Amino acid sequence: MASHDQALIDVLRDERAAVLKAWTTATHGAHASVANRDEADELLGALQQGLQSQAPDDLQAEGWAGARRLLEALSASRAAQGQAAGDTSAFVLALKLPIFTALQQRLGKDSQTLLDAVVSVTTKLDTMAQWTATAFQRTREELIGRQQEELLELSTPVIKLWDGVLAVPMIGTLDSSRTQMVMEALLQKIVDTESGLAIIDITGVPTVDTLVAQHLLKTVTAIRLMGADCIISGVRPQIAQTIVHLGVDLQGVTTKASLAAALALALKRGGWTVTRNA
Repeated sequence: MASHDQALIDVLRDERAAVLKAWTTATHGAHASVANRDEADELLGALQQGLQSQAPDDLQAEGWAGARRLLEALSASRAAQGQAAGDTSAFVLALKLPIFTALQQRLGKDSQTLLDAVVSVTTKLDTMAQWTATAFQRTREELIGRQQEELLELSTPVIKLWDGVLAVPMIGTLDSSRTQMVMEALLQKIVDTESGLAIIDITGVPTVDTLVAQHLLKTVTAIRLMGADCIISGVRPQIAQTIVHLGVDLQGVTTKASLAAALALALKRGGWTVTRNA
C-alpha cells in the first residue's frame, strides 16, 4: 500500500472524531442532527474501508461496494426530498478541507507524502461526488417515470356507466405506451364487470394521425376478442376528414360525433328507454 494511502487511513482512524465534527459543522452547521452525524460517520467508515481494500484507487472495485451503496442511498434520499444534485455532491466534497487539515497536521514535515495524499483524497472524493450526481440523476428519472405512469393512469380512467357499459374518456396525445395502458385497464375492467360494451371517447384528443388511428383500431380489436363491442365517440368533423385523408379503414367500427350520441346508442342497445317527465 502506498504511504500516502496509509496516511489517509491513519487520519481517518486517529482523527475521525475531529474530521467528522468539522465536516458536519461545515455542511449542517453547529447544531447538526444525530441523523446528519450518523450519515457522515457511515460514509467516513466506507471511505476507510475502500482505502484498505485491494484496489484503493478503483471505486468500481468490490472493496468500495459499501461506499457506492451509501452514496446511492444518500442520492435517492435527497432526490426524494426535492434537493438538487449539486447539494449532494457538495456534501461529499466538503469532506476535503477537514481531511486536508488533518493531513497537514500529521505530514507537515513530509511535503511529498502530504502532496501525494492530498492528490489521492481529492481524486477519490471527486469520483465519489460524481457517483452521487449520476445516482441522483438516475433516481430523479425513475421518480419522474413513476409519476408519469401514475398521471397516465389518472388521465385515462375506466368508468362503469351502468351494468354492462364502460366508458374511457381519452384526453391528450395518444402514444404506444399510453394506448397499451388503456387497453390493459379496459380489458381487465371488461373481465371484472362482465361488460358487453365499451365507449372510447376521443373528444379530448387534439389530433388524430395514422398512428393514433392504428392504436384505436388495435384497442377495438382487443375488445372484440374479449366478446364485447365498442363505440368510438367524439369524432369531430376535423378528425373525420383527417381519417378519410389518411385512408384509415374504420369500417365495422361504430363511431359517434359526441359522447351523448354514444350514450343514447348504448341505452338503445341495452333496451333502455329514457323519457322526460312532463
